[in-house]
Amino acid sequence: MTDVLILTEGGKNAGFGHITRCTSIYQAFGEVGIHSKLIVNGDETVHDFVKSKNCRIFDWLSDRETLFAVLRDADIVFVDSYLADYDLYEKISDVAGTGVYFDDNIRIEYPKGFVVNGTIFADQMSYPKIKGVTYLLGAQYAPLRKEFWDVSAKSIRDSIETVMITFGGSDIYNLTPKVLKLLVDTYPELIKKVIIGKGFQDIAEIEKLRDNNTELVYYPEAAGMKKVMLESDVAISAGGQTLYELARTGVPTIGICIAENQLRNAKQWADTGFLKYIGWKTRGNLEQELEGSLKYLTSKRVRMGMAEIGRMIVDGQGCKRIVNGIRSDRQVEGRSA
Repeated sequence: MTDVLILTEGGKNAGFGHITRCTSIYQAFGEVGIHSKLIVNGDETVHDFVKSKNCRIFDWLSDRETLFAVLRDADIVFVDSYLADYDLYEKISDVAGTGVYFDDNIRIEYPKGFVVNGTIFADQMSYPKIKGVTYLLGAQYAPLRKEFWDVSAKSIRDSIETVMITFGGSDIYNLTPKVLKLLVDTYPELIKKVIIGKGFQDIAEIEKLRDNNTELVYYPEAAGMKKVMLESDVAISAGGQTLYELARTGVPTIGICIAENQLRNAKQWADTGFLKYIGWKTRGNLEQELEGSLKYLTSKRVRMGMAEIGRMIVDGQGCKRIVNGIRSDRQVEGRSA
């Protein structure tokens, strides 16, 4: 049995995007009968994300002795980190039979192995040609959780009835109450489905703002997120990993950037026509832009077009392609996978 070790990080301050996409890899290896283990550098908010999975939570960036004791049993090692330095990547590459590195912005020059970037703009980036490095780039490699692998096309209503609000697992800039207040004041007739993450700091503020048409969805797992997406006519979202799940389910989306590393992602999605991008979190006229975007999306024809674009770009098979690419390479080189 080939052992796969998946190293990542996350929590209420760092967010949960890395953990989410690593979970999809864990699931994809499981589908082909290969044992995996998650190692997460995170806080107490991580536990619910990894429950029922083979997982260990500790600061693997600092505790190198424990890390390399675990690494000795792994044939394939994934690393998904914004914090690990080149020296650590190189040591992992030397120890592992195959190293696989998630990257979003050519953060470093990676050692031999696979570099995976499933963002929509990845195949336009100037990755260096390095002997021994194989690149898996573009939205065809977007790693989605198992619940999003196979999704039937949702029906598009004649008018907007339900709006989803999602700003990640922590919403560190507290945008959820700001957006909810606008919808409650301006569109009281709409059903508002508000995603509450485990890392939210001020849930009480959101609870005070809700009206009779507001549904607060507390700490949803992948199946819960999928359910809300399929029930929603429009989503208002941050510009990170959730956009790929929204695209897969065909939910026309209004995007607000909450982090520097989301800017290019959001703008590229806007260029495809799937996303109505309204700018940075601190933009002075954000409420006006949001209201104007909702009016624009009242057109069924517009929403149908956006849904079709999203589903065309993200087909849900990204993590399977990643796993198959790695396994094929190992078989060519004569190693079991």
